[in-house]
Amino acid sequence: MTTGSRRKLIAIIGDSKIETGSLKQQLSQDIGQALVDAGHRVLTGGCGGVMEAAFIGARQSARYACGDTVAVLPGHDPDKANAFADIVIPTGLDHVRNSIVAHADAVVVIGGGAGTLSEVCFAWMYKRLIIALRIDGWSQKLADHPLDHRIRYPDYPDDRIFGADSANDVTQILHEQLPRYVGQHTGIR
Repeated sequence: MTTGSRRKLIAIIGDSKIETGSLKQQLSQDIGQALVDAGHRVLTGGCGGVMEAAFIGARQSARYACGDTVAVLPGHDPDKANAFADIVIPTGLDHVRNSIVAHADAVVVIGGGAGTLSEVCFAWMYKRLIIALRIDGWSQKLADHPLDHRIRYPDYPDDRIFGADSANDVTQILHEQLPRYVGQHTGIR
């Protein structure tokens, strides 16, 4: 398989606890499904909340195949993954596993607290495309702004965390922007 045909791995990050029937749950499911519909795979931290809802949505896609949901767990026990994870990677790294999640081809942020913010920070430093939903939590605070002063892509002055309101917005931004976000972090300088 060539690099050009590799299915992109899109991380969905956010609140580890959400209310059943909430807008965050619906957005997470819609985005998970839309990503698989668009030919991507979904990566999360593998726990509950936004992560579980995203996997449920991914599995609702008509294009879903085993292997489309990838969980990168903070602990050692693979049985701690939510029931909708196809591939489970127990890291034993606790919060440091957020750095691994941030290495996805792109990162979609839905709400979130401090753990989510750490993933966004890693993704920003790793030059990843970041899309933040305009919903309460860090995603709303970060949407439509650069995270800091660094110039990640000198030829792309509009580099920022892209704001979105729906699954359709997310897939549209991915389609338009993902080809631009091909840079790689080259280490601390």
